[in-house]
Amino acid sequence: MPTRESTPSRFVPRTRKVRILATLGPASETPEMIRALAEAGADAFRLNMSHGDHDGHKRRIEAIRALESELDRPTTILVDLQGPKLRVGRFENGKAEIRKGQIFQFDRDPAPGDDTRVELPHKEIFEALQPGTRLLVDDGKLVFRVAEITPDKIEAYVEVGGTISNNKGLNVPDVVLPLAALTEKDRRDLSFALDQNVDWIALSFVQRPEDVAEARRLIGGKAALLVKIEKPQAVARLNEILELADACMVARGDLGVEMRPEQVPPFQKKIVETARQMGKPVVVATQMLESMITSPSPTRAEVSDVATAVYDGADAIMLSAESASGDWPIEAVTIMNRIGTEVEADPSHHARVHFTETPADPTTNDAIAEAAGAMVNVVNAAGIVCFTASGSTARRVARERPTVPLLVLTPSLRTARRMGLLWGAHAVRTRDVANFEEMVGKSKRMALRHGLVSGGQRIIITAGVPFGTPGSTNVLHIVRLVGDELERYHRETNGD
Repeated sequence: MPTRESTPSRFVPRTRKVRILATLGPASETPEMIRALAEAGADAFRLNMSHGDHDGHKRRIEAIRALESELDRPTTILVDLQGPKLRVGRFENGKAEIRKGQIFQFDRDPAPGDDTRVELPHKEIFEALQPGTRLLVDDGKLVFRVAEITPDKIEAYVEVGGTISNNKGLNVPDVVLPLAALTEKDRRDLSFALDQNVDWIALSFVQRPEDVAEARRLIGGKAALLVKIEKPQAVARLNEILELADACMVARGDLGVEMRPEQVPPFQKKIVETARQMGKPVVVATQMLESMITSPSPTRAEVSDVATAVYDGADAIMLSAESASGDWPIEAVTIMNRIGTEVEADPSHHARVHFTETPADPTTNDAIAEAAGAMVNVVNAAGIVCFTASGSTARRVARERPTVPLLVLTPSLRTARRMGLLWGAHAVRTRDVANFEEMVGKSKRMALRHGLVSGGQRIIITAGVPFGTPGSTNVLHIVRLVGDELERYHRETNGD
């Protein structure tokens, strides 16, 4: 991707600060549709490795990178690994009717099941269960309570009965299962994703910090790591897990299966709050505009759900089937964009976002970031310009949730691409600066070029001296763009 400074960006910067992560799939995989989603408001794209093959995902990645080059704007790609999928076996008639109160058996016998038993082809589950443990089948539609266990057989009471059919999913919410978060399929998918230079890897089935450490070891710094918080065990060790991750996702679908539905909202609040306090981007996902899979407009409840995530200060909100396989993918992104824009225009939005306190760590970097956020209103600045190599300074500034745009200038294309999940960030890849005067000049020029400021307005600049040294943020500077600078910039860009 070019680092030109002579041509203004062909993509208008977002004024909306919350990011939109759109999943690609059969309804949105063509270059034309990917472009339409970006123009409608998508800031980042998710590829779900539970569906499709490597050839199809490679075509999508190539289309996104081609669009990135055309728009001269770093674009974010997240690959979501499938993780272990626990399923029951098959039934003699394809399904069976299970009655409440009966005893039902899960065993290691591969023979087709009936209304008294079915195969459970996961020996690890037999090792972890205890009497009283719940087994949830088909997203919790059927509920079983373990009565007796042997190495090859589980007898369970049926607490909630119904129809059970072939290969339905199984959840075990009450125990930590001795299963790695990465299957052999995940390892192949991870290798593919890293070969394609994607920006983020999303890790499923996280139960403990060791799962994150293993994934980080395999990634080897080639991509950023997002952990999906979708199991109660992960919530219980949230701080430990986030310490090892670069970002997290509130995966409400599986959370809603493994815990009572009324528990999900407070857990969502806790996850968002904890991630923000730790300065880690947080994505709220699953069923945000679910009705738009088949309808051109959302329900009022869905709109309120999306708005709540924005008021809570989530970095990003995600579309799943709505954009991947729904009938109205562009409309779903458009509506989500409108909701985010409208909520952020609410005069109470800033105060609500700051209900969550984000105290700074006792470091120079955090002190600079906190001061930049506080000074915006004091000096009536129009924007913050952040020079960064790794992106850590940008994350610290974004944690303060400033009221103005954050222009992230970095010489690293990898860093610029990862900014698509960071609240309020508009990333630009550009050559690094060598001295203080060049820093000021470039800040003014880039802020004008990308439409963040106009003549007479102030900007706040954060950077590190010596320049080009990662992790050395120690400069906070305020400059005003005077009218003749704006006129000179327009003459230069118009060839006068």
